[in-house]
Amino acid sequence: MTQRVCPWWLGYLLASPLRQLMQDPRKVLAPYVREGMTVLEPAPGMGFFTLELARLVGPTGRVVAVDIQPRMLSRLKARAARVGLLDRIETRVATPTIMGITNLSGTIEFTLAFALVHEVPAAGTFFAEVAMASKPGAGLLFAEPAGHVTTANFETELETALHAGFELVGRPAIHHSHAALLMRT
Repeated sequence: MTQRVCPWWLGYLLASPLRQLMQDPRKVLAPYVREGMTVLEPAPGMGFFTLELARLVGPTGRVVAVDIQPRMLSRLKARAARVGLLDRIETRVATPTIMGITNLSGTIEFTLAFALVHEVPAAGTFFAEVAMASKPGAGLLFAEPAGHVTTANFETELETALHAGFELVGRPAIHHSHAALLMRT
């Protein structure tokens, strides 16, 4: 499959409040995220899910948002500052091939990988990095847009995650998405 990265300017559309009509961040995330957690969100865009993650982890938690596009992170930080959540969010610029999160080894309690894996050059490397950063028992909600990723390709990506050290624990229903809930073994 050809990798291509969502252009930064499309982030405005993806962060639109109208999107909440189809994918309400609170409904998607609340079953998995609780106060005090350390959460990893690769490719957060302009923060459609990030702001809700920051609300859910509360003042004692932390969200680490990693993106290859500094403009996305800049807009995310501006949006978070406007609603008083910036102190809960750490942003990091990654490279296209590696997130650069080795210093997080064994600290992440939940990862949200939403509409992302089809854009990375090597899914195996991506899932290996997430596994390395995750505590045993940490959750990974992995979802891909059904309009961009076929069921067969999603299942191939899922197999890659399982080989990286995750086990499948559920198949949550997320509008217009293929989704899997995984746990770090």
